[in-house]
Amino acid sequence: MPSYAVPALDKGLDILELLADRNDGVSQAQIASETGRSVGEIFRVLQTLERRGYLVRDPASGLYTVSLMMFGLAHRHPPLRGLVQAALGPMRRLSTASGQTCNLSVLDARRVLVIAQVESPGPFGFAVRVGAEFPVESTATGAVLLASADVELQRAYLVDLAAREPGVADRFAEEVAHVAAAGYARESGRQLVGILDIVFPITGTDGFPAAALTVPCATTTDPVVDLDQIVELTRGTAAEISEMLRPDPEAGGSSRAPAPIDLSS
Repeated sequence: MPSYAVPALDKGLDILELLADRNDGVSQAQIASETGRSVGEIFRVLQTLERRGYLVRDPASGLYTVSLMMFGLAHRHPPLRGLVQAALGPMRRLSTASGQTCNLSVLDARRVLVIAQVESPGPFGFAVRVGAEFPVESTATGAVLLASADVELQRAYLVDLAAREPGVADRFAEEVAHVAAAGYARESGRQLVGILDIVFPITGTDGFPAAALTVPCATTTDPVVDLDQIVELTRGTAAEISEMLRPDPEAGGSSRAPAPIDLSS
């Protein structure tokens, strides 16, 4: 099949990908330089992306940042929307019972994407921003997601990781195998002291993205956290969500998930 280039679309995607990786605003000149184009080439593309709501331009500094438009578009996709809607009720009950924050994540290419969160009802808790992304190999959640993925996806990801970071790939492959055998992950947070991640896969999600339920326990809070109890609470919640997403034979194969809601409101 022949390849047909669409220069304007390429420019727009290059700009969005550049700004998606930046926490700070970027000037028009910087965008042109980092995408290898002239200011004249990207001027109208920037204007269009801003007009359509994909970019936000600070009126004082003139710096561009990416908006939440793409995140909103992703959440309008029915399977993802239905997954979040099915999970929120059980997640709220888990947070209340455990006293901890919990979040829901999916695989998004090479990243773990946080798509929902319920914060701790107590004065302390570790929260992760909804929409945050992390390399799969950098988190226990990533190990659980990959362990519950199909063999071809696991192999493809580990081969790609080995080409980039051989040592990391070997360690991560062992971790994925361990998680697959155990059925869940329980490990100290890799980025913050005092956090222990408890992660269970959401299974049986026919037609839904592979997902993982994570409780990042703030183990330094008072009273002392009963980690074994939180493991069982998380296990039960993951099973409850999984059951809601399994096809219902009596409903002609459709899932038991609630009807999707409009997350943009």
